[in-house]
Amino acid sequence: MKKLIFACLSVLLLATLVPALAQQGKSATIAVAANGNTVSAAVGNQPGPSPYFLFFDTQGAFVEAVNNPYKDAGSPGPLVLDFLASKGIKVLVAGWFGPQIVETMKGKGMRQVVFTGSAKDAVKKALELK
Repeated sequence: MKKLIFACLSVLLLATLVPALAQQGKSATIAVAANGNTVSAAVGNQPGPSPYFLFFDTQGAFVEAVNNPYKDAGSPGPLVLDFLASKGIKVLVAGWFGPQIVETMKGKGMRQVVFTGSAKDAVKKALELK
């Protein structure tokens, strides 16, 4: 009976650890402001009001899509940058950046990439500009 309990606990532990370990190497460093939640979505015009952010790792692999929690805020730019910085984002892609958001990004160690097209193509461009 003890062997059965041990075997069940081992399976549960593995089922919990394997997905977590697989995700460890995929921390997001690139965010794309996007109009949709898939890699084929169009890049958003500005980061603040974009409905989604698509996160990619340093190799350009898609990590996750997140809703922009500040898209409806009065002045979403600073809130969005704090949110993205807390996620470890170092590169932000959008169609346009105002001078104030660029200065704030510099202070957070982030850089901007201006791009129009799909999020997938935007990440390729961001990786080329390293």
